[in-house]
This record gives sequence, C-alpha cells and structure tokens, in this order.
Amino acid sequence: MLTNLFSTFDPATSMKISMNWISSMTCFLMLPMTYWMLPNRINIMINKVIKKLHEEFKMLMGINSKGMTLMMISLFMLILMNNMMGLLPYIFTSSSHLVFTLTMALPMWLSIMMFGWINHTNHMFSHLIPVGTPPVLMPFMVLIETISNIIRPGSLAVRLTANMIAGHLLMSLLGNNATNGGIMIYFILIIQMILMLFESAVALIQAYVFSVLSTLYSSEVM
Repeated sequence: MLTNLFSTFDPATSMKISMNWISSMTCFLMLPMTYWMLPNRINIMINKVIKKLHEEFKMLMGINSKGMTLMMISLFMLILMNNMMGLLPYIFTSSSHLVFTLTMALPMWLSIMMFGWINHTNHMFSHLIPVGTPPVLMPFMVLIETISNIIRPGSLAVRLTANMIAGHLLMSLLGNNATNGGIMIYFILIIQMILMLFESAVALIQAYVFSVLSTLYSSEVM
C-alpha cells in the first residue's frame, strides 16, 4: 500500500531517460508572451505581483539590495509555477523532491555565506554573538548560531518538500478510497475539491515563504 502510495513521487519511469523532470521546464511555456500591442490581463496581473514583491523584498533587504530582489522574485515565480503545475493530473511534482529544492537552497546559501565572510568578515563575526550576551554564554552562543546557519538550506528544502508531499499524499489516499464506490464517493469528491483549493493556497504560500526566508538570510549579510 505504502509502496503504491509513494510511487506518485517516484521520478523514475520505464524509459531509460526520465521524462518526469521535463515538467519543471514545461511551465515556462505557460508564461505570457508579448503577442499583443496592449498588455493582456495575465501580463497586468504578473506585473502587479512582481511590483508588489519588489517593494516588499526591498523593504526587507534595505537600501543595499543591489538587484537581489530580481533574483528572489525569479525564485518565487519558479517555485510557484512548479507547485501549480504539480496540482494538474499526470504531471510530476518536481518541488516535492529534495533534489529540486536543495538545488535551489544550497548554492544560494553557499554564495551568500561566501560573499559575507569574504567582504564583511567582522559583520559576520558580530552575528555569532547577539548584543548583551553574558561572557559565560558566549562560546555556547557561537556554537548555536553556527549550527543554525548550517541547517538553513536544509530547513528551506525540507519545508518546501514536506508541505508539497503532505497534501498530495492525502489526496492520493482519498483517491484510492473513491474507487471503492458507494455513496461515500460524493462525500470524498467534496473533500477532494476542498483539498484542491487548500493545496493551491499551500503552493502559493510555500513559494512566498521560501523566497522571503531567502531574502531575510541574505539581508543579514548585506
């Protein structure tokens, strides 16, 4: 039962070349193209979202953002498109795998840490000991802050993966029970529709949380 249930998240197929990861690239086909003299409604909506995110990320990062908001907005749009694509039937959810999430979180965290330690060494050392820490607790605070910095990429990746897997597993369980028939199938369909709305909200929220936390981590270095 569990093997069949988790096979939904199996990236391998019967072919020699796995075609499931193509879902991460096909989402770009859905992006609006400049075919119109005037911007259509999708373009207007995306431009408003980008402008709002730029204002919020710039407020979080301060005046020293230097184009980092563009990278965080691109990260938000990439995760959001992959999360939404995963809600469609027969499409592989790439954001439910640590291979996808760690590929985004780990290089970004490493680049931010290297930039901070090379260019702002004293500033990075000052973050290891909060203001007002007693001298007795300073070695423990350095150890705690170091561990918290190291686990940041893992927490970002696992948070996104776990939240995307949880809802899909619940919908898979209900879908397997719906095949048994009976009058309960109508009740299960109603729950499935509610879960689909809930998963759409989770897909948006998780993309926002990932990009905001990445912005906050980078703001400590800038």
